[in-house]
Amino acid sequence: MDIISAHTVPSGADTAALSATGVRYCAASYVDMHGISKTKMVPLTHHAQMLGGSEMFTGAAMDGVPQSVHDEEVCAVPDPASCSILPWKPEIAWFASDLRYKGEPFAACSRNILKRQLARAAKHGLTFNLGIEAEFFVFKKLEDGFVPLSPRQHLAKPCYDLSRLLDNFAWADELVSAMNTLGWDVYSFDHEDGIGQFEIDFMYADALTMADRYTFFRFMAHEIAKKHGGFASFMPKPFADRAGSGAHLNMSLASLESGANLFADKTDPRGCNLGGIGYKFIAGVLKHLPALSAVVAPTVNSYKRLVKQGSASGFTWAPVLCCYGDNNRTNALRIPLGGGRVELRAADSACNPYLAAAMVLAAGLEGVEADLDPGAPNTENMYLKTAADLEALGIKTLPGSLAEALDAFAADDLGKLVFGEAMRESWLSYKREEWASYAHHVSDWEYNRYLSMF
Repeated sequence: MDIISAHTVPSGADTAALSATGVRYCAASYVDMHGISKTKMVPLTHHAQMLGGSEMFTGAAMDGVPQSVHDEEVCAVPDPASCSILPWKPEIAWFASDLRYKGEPFAACSRNILKRQLARAAKHGLTFNLGIEAEFFVFKKLEDGFVPLSPRQHLAKPCYDLSRLLDNFAWADELVSAMNTLGWDVYSFDHEDGIGQFEIDFMYADALTMADRYTFFRFMAHEIAKKHGGFASFMPKPFADRAGSGAHLNMSLASLESGANLFADKTDPRGCNLGGIGYKFIAGVLKHLPALSAVVAPTVNSYKRLVKQGSASGFTWAPVLCCYGDNNRTNALRIPLGGGRVELRAADSACNPYLAAAMVLAAGLEGVEADLDPGAPNTENMYLKTAADLEALGIKTLPGSLAEALDAFAADDLGKLVFGEAMRESWLSYKREEWASYAHHVSDWEYNRYLSMF
């Protein structure tokens, strides 16, 4: 493998140091509404101009960006701190970039949208730390479909299976090594509960850095899997009878001045080792969770994952209710055993990490600002609660489809606050068209059920 040492990665603003490591090209990257990396590549000799915003883009050429073909172009202004030399192609350095329009931050840029909410947190003396659990599938393409790379017989419960992990070890080793080369500190990886599904866990960071990394991770996983004869899939639910891929958001607020984790409290009277500001944050997220679903679970397929049963191994482990609790995976918001953080389990692998983080942070900050309280934590198996039980507890269900989630997003002013008017309308328009396309599609299920039925 062509892997360079993390210690040799220079500052992204130092042209000479980049040249000394063998970098010949720079990629000024930004994302479309899906969180997919887009770029223009420039030779290293034009690195300084690129950092100044020389690379222009037509916003109308991207999904969901509210620009017309006659509008002035946007330019990408790279963040030197985000410089990442591609471990599998070290002649290229990648830069996460902010988009600007007519000299000002472009309001509809996903990275700018997150930065606006981070600035709001900073006014309270807070910083937002984020970890994203990376779940995805790796398959091999066939002429008539796809199969997992492991040739072994499928198990009803393949989670944590060592043999299947070893069958995929070549690409997994290269991917994990690349992540550690970049300084991400991977601390575990495993075969998950789906067929050919994997999870890689790495150290949390500030939310902007983590969103940059998750964007880069999806791109990198595709490229490295391809080298080994496979392809990475971040489709949330490839198999109807198997677990889907989440991108659980592990969140905490810290003091901007000292860095101290304000969600950590071992004297918590509610028994979850969570600080009082953490409960206020949870209350804000719960208040807006139906609307948040449209952004953290943004596809038609996302809602095939958000069901409580239907997995070959029993319960799906996915959230279906707007509730929180202790170290209990049947809640949408879970406080892990050690406390000090809150996990949003509704987010999935297809989310735009900048937009997801921005929406959740905005909701949580509202809870802090308004001094909201989420009530007592739920410590039982919430999957087993009846409709009457849930009504008595005041617990609602998450949206059951993208259409329901979009209705909730449209009815909640949080989307306008976070996205801005133009991006909110563009998001809704694109996603409603996506739902309509799905709803009008005639599927194999319909042929099998109705073609000869009457």
